[in-house]
Amino acid sequence: MPIGVLINTSTIAIGGILGGLFGKHLSEDFKHQLTMIFGVCSMGMGIYAIAPMNYMPAVIFALVIGTGLGLAIHLGEKINQGAAWMQRPIAKLFPEEQSDVSEEEFLRTLVTIIVLFCASGTGIYGSLDAGMSGDHSILISKSILDFFTAIIFACNLGFVVSVIAIPQFIIFYGLFLMAKFIFPLTTPEMILDFKACGGFLMLATGFRMIQVKMFPTADMIPAMILVMPFSWLWANWILPLVG
Repeated sequence: MPIGVLINTSTIAIGGILGGLFGKHLSEDFKHQLTMIFGVCSMGMGIYAIAPMNYMPAVIFALVIGTGLGLAIHLGEKINQGAAWMQRPIAKLFPEEQSDVSEEEFLRTLVTIIVLFCASGTGIYGSLDAGMSGDHSILISKSILDFFTAIIFACNLGFVVSVIAIPQFIIFYGLFLMAKFIFPLTTPEMILDFKACGGFLMLATGFRMIQVKMFPTADMIPAMILVMPFSWLWANWILPLVG
């Protein structure tokens, strides 16, 4: 049973609903200050994931090539369009819902949390680990941060935050099912590099959350697909040539 996946998606759905219902009772300063803390937490988790990185050149190469591919196919714009599409039925269900943020800031923030919830290295690795070993502790730990993050962001964005649980479940459950096929093809070094690549995305997401620099986190997602093959190529092809 995908217990960890279900817990993680449930916390986002519940957190989004609670934030949408009670967000108006929280002061703007409270929400802003807590969002800053979540940004720091995201960056801290990213740094923690990056630290054990095994083959830095492979990870950097995957980030550069993956982000280039994302920009070339306008992945960020497509996710923006998807975010806007997600908001439309919610706006119809809750027409009285008002947001103090502009449409541009709304979509920018929504994309940030979609990447945070659905494309973090911790979540993807946790889903694979749960599917292979039955250990759900990584996803359960991630759920704690996701729950409070969903509440705070839903205070400004509304109930649309809870809808992010749907694509997250599809992605994580798919990884959970594929774990038995993916894990035998990996090595411990590849896993470390994969987590490090996700750490870079979480670090960039943290910067977006505290509005220091708006990294193209959505366009960086293809790097998560490339990093393990690049890590394998580096270990088996490049290192023997230069060693």
